[in-house]
Amino acid sequence: MPRHRWLIALAAIATALVLVCGDAADARVGGGFSGGSRGSRTFSAPAPTRTAPSAAPVQRSITQPNRPSPIGGATAARPGLFGGGLFGGLAAGFLGAGLFGLLFGHGFFGGMGGFASLIGLVLQIALVVFVARMLFAWWQRRNAPAYAGAGTGGGGSGFGFSPLGGAFGGGASASEPIEIAKADYDAFERLLGDIQAAYSAEDLNALRARVTPEMLSYFSEQMSQNASRGLVNKVSGVHLEQGDLSEAWREGDSEYATVAMRFALTDSMVDRASGRVVEGGQPDVVTEVWTFVRARGGAWILSAIQQA
Repeated sequence: MPRHRWLIALAAIATALVLVCGDAADARVGGGFSGGSRGSRTFSAPAPTRTAPSAAPVQRSITQPNRPSPIGGATAARPGLFGGGLFGGLAAGFLGAGLFGLLFGHGFFGGMGGFASLIGLVLQIALVVFVARMLFAWWQRRNAPAYAGAGTGGGGSGFGFSPLGGAFGGGASASEPIEIAKADYDAFERLLGDIQAAYSAEDLNALRARVTPEMLSYFSEQMSQNASRGLVNKVSGVHLEQGDLSEAWREGDSEYATVAMRFALTDSMVDRASGRVVEGGQPDVVTEVWTFVRARGGAWILSAIQQA
């Protein structure tokens, strides 16, 4: 029986590690995560478009809910396995207590041991996390202000205006819509390729000129993790296939544009010593929602990435 407890405990630990590290398999710039800052709209869903009808919520950001942050910032809190806040702590506490009980012979719930208690724990954790996220999403919708819809602009360089963009927005005094021109779309497409190339070359100076300090910190962290594994993430063949505008607005002296982009690329994890491809290496098509920011009259830089 003690051996069974150890096996169950090791299986639970392995499952937790898979959940924690699951995003690592999705490489490329940003590692397939959703993070960054979109001003006062950071925790509001981008307006749907034909390219990306929906986008994952921001998971990592220096912006506090309902409190817009200035452009930049170099630190951000990692939400952890179950997310932050009270309910995330409760869920993590349930898992820790259960593993502790298994290792010391008490079972997950003191008197209940074995595999059935493991399944019960997982179901309870899933229920707690689900209810917590539903409550948090409701609280955000209840307290978040309504915002103006997307600005419109002509297509170009693979971008086209989507009639869905901004269709669900409302009026607000915190921001005002702006027009996006063909030159802006050209800049977005150019940044898509330049940022991927700089990331692939691990060129922090090139990235620094094209992304906010916050995004630079995320990319630098990911590069360090790759280096610790003796790997480098090589991205090639980046080509924009389709893109459209979700939102474009002004807050004070800052202008934001959120665009959905579907692009082709070849994403490989390469062994630093031998140059051998150890992960990926096959052409793929990815859809993401990128938010760019600029000081009025300045150049666009990347401030957020969200998965579609």
